[in-house]
Amino acid sequence: MTPSEQSQHALSLCQLAPVIPVLVIEDIAHAIPLAQALVAGGLPVLEVTLRTDSALDAIAAMSGVDGAIVGAGTVLNAAQMEAAKNAGARFAVSPGATPAVLDAARVHDMPLLPGAQTCSEVMALLEQGYTVQKFFPAESIGGSSALKSIGGPLPQVTFCPTGGISLARAPDYLALPNVACVGGSWIAPKNAMSDGDWASIAKLAKAASVLPR
Repeated sequence: MTPSEQSQHALSLCQLAPVIPVLVIEDIAHAIPLAQALVAGGLPVLEVTLRTDSALDAIAAMSGVDGAIVGAGTVLNAAQMEAAKNAGARFAVSPGATPAVLDAARVHDMPLLPGAQTCSEVMALLEQGYTVQKFFPAESIGGSSALKSIGGPLPQVTFCPTGGISLARAPDYLALPNVACVGGSWIAPKNAMSDGDWASIAKLAKAASVLPR
């Protein structure tokens, strides 16, 4: 899968809903009910970050939930890319873009959303064919105003901004012509998962799923 093909696939996923939940799953028992709640709330594309020991097992379990399209986030190296693919991940997200990560995405035919935060990084990825990129960490590097400015000289790149975005701030990003969707962790609060409050998470997902863009 070429970088251009990866970007086209990533764009199709971004267009399914205005928000991709960014999930940190510490208890594998939470995986299936969490995925069910998010899908029921209208968010089918789910990013499980590889930050916990349960992440790969969670990806495998959530991939069996009807309607869920599960990918791996925080992919930092080739070994994690391979492990994510083997676990059933259908896409990968990285906070940056090293040669090893880009090569691994091609080797494993994994649609990749590579991270960038400066014009130089965006241009370097664009030269390789990545027209859809992650803008990270969005809020701490200038927020929607920074992304709007990048869109001036680089209108051919579409972004999924992630990092510190809330329900209140998401519309500022989604209003930009160079934003396809946003990534957000607010949809699955740690306390709600610990309490098994899946109805609350489904409600948060519903509110996110109807955001205008």
